[in-house]
Amino acid sequence: MSNDKGSNARKVTVLSLREKKTRGERITMLTAYDYPTALALDQAEIDVALVGDSLGMVVLGYPNTLPVTMEDMLHHCKAVARGISSAHLVVDMPFMSYQVGVGEAVRNAGRFLQEGGAEAVKLEGGRERATVIRAIVSCGIPVMGHLGVTPQSVHRLGGYKPQGKSADAAKRILEDARILEDCGCYALVLEVIPDRLASLVTKKIGIPTLGIGAGGGCDGQVLVSHDLLGIYSGCSPKFVKKFTDFHGEMVRAFSRYREEVLGGSYPAPEHSQTIDDRTYEELLSLLDGKANAE
Repeated sequence: MSNDKGSNARKVTVLSLREKKTRGERITMLTAYDYPTALALDQAEIDVALVGDSLGMVVLGYPNTLPVTMEDMLHHCKAVARGISSAHLVVDMPFMSYQVGVGEAVRNAGRFLQEGGAEAVKLEGGRERATVIRAIVSCGIPVMGHLGVTPQSVHRLGGYKPQGKSADAAKRILEDARILEDCGCYALVLEVIPDRLASLVTKKIGIPTLGIGAGGGCDGQVLVSHDLLGIYSGCSPKFVKKFTDFHGEMVRAFSRYREEVLGGSYPAPEHSQTIDDRTYEELLSLLDGKANAE
């Protein structure tokens, strides 16, 4: 397999994402957890590749994102980085990698750039993350924020419930968005909040917003690739649109493989290595000679 990562002509950066918002151009963002997906995402000219901690659920089979570790994220980030040439590469900071202390948060963020090949990190939370975000940004590490449904807080939120439904809750999200912008975040994910609130936040801040379950008024959209492709057979949220059915295709392909192996039609001659008659006869003679000698 060739390692053709394509052209670097349209490399997406923190600056070019900001310029897209200024020009009113939509931004596309998808998750990637491995090298082949990264290649496909890049070739499709997706703007942002996110190595999401959602891999805990759709790749590793956990019930939520909480068990995902730094080593898990670094492992997958390295694989994606090898396949990315044009897209902007962001990685989620996993649970407890930035909550314990500022120093540890900065070190972990730095590892993603230094070891993982990422260009930015994403972390969840609003005003309570202000100090950590400022510290990370001050080290030259771009930070993407994340408000609304924050999966790492699933137990505190009581599940994956829509956020910002009351006036007070909506006001707090808007305030947090402004705080994150002031702290130096270059973009902001808005997850499962009312569409009009997401549109309002998008208009009130100068950094790009990326919606997931937040309507069409954001500067861009993000989805989990496994949901989009229909690979993940678990429960899909309301906002997910399955653009194809890879899970069904995989089951059909695996079933056909099983049938052909059991029926003897695979491997066929065209799938096998051959040996010419003369060489085969010579081999048999050698084996007969050895048997007679014994």
